Amino acid sequence: MPETPINLTTGGLPETVIPSYEADAVSALSEALAAVPSERKEMVAAVAAQWPRYLDPWAALGNLSDDPIEAYAYFRVGYHRGLDTLRASGWRGSGYVRWTHQTNHGFLGSLLGLHRSALAIGELDEAERCAQFLMQLDPSGVPEAE
Repeated sequence: MPETPINLTTGGLPETVIPSYEADAVSALSEALAAVPSERKEMVAAVAAQWPRYLDPWAALGNLSDDPIEAYAYFRVGYHRGLDTLRASGWRGSGYVRWTHQTNHGFLGSLLGLHRSALAIGELDEAERCAQFLMQLDPSGVPEAE
């Protein structure tokens, strides 16, 4: 049984919220993102290496990457690890995963980044699939940038 309950919304679809991450991981990422630009990406990568199931560093690495293929790879890791995390949290392939919950940002940000980087490399079918999935998960919309 999942640790985080799945709640039914007034519309009837379940809503899944990714559980909170370890406080040390959140703090380390915050410190890494506040680092001087020349050290930021390396520090975020160290957070991802130490806490590979923490989704926010994967999205951050994608956003920090200048190379579209590298960004695509980081976002894809965050997306796939996010699917695993959602399933472990009780998600069964449908229902809402809303941006209003901070702990969902790493997954949704990775999915948004995957959409953008797929567009950048010309993988239009993947970009469209990601855009549709984002709208299904949170019809109210995911902000363009966190």
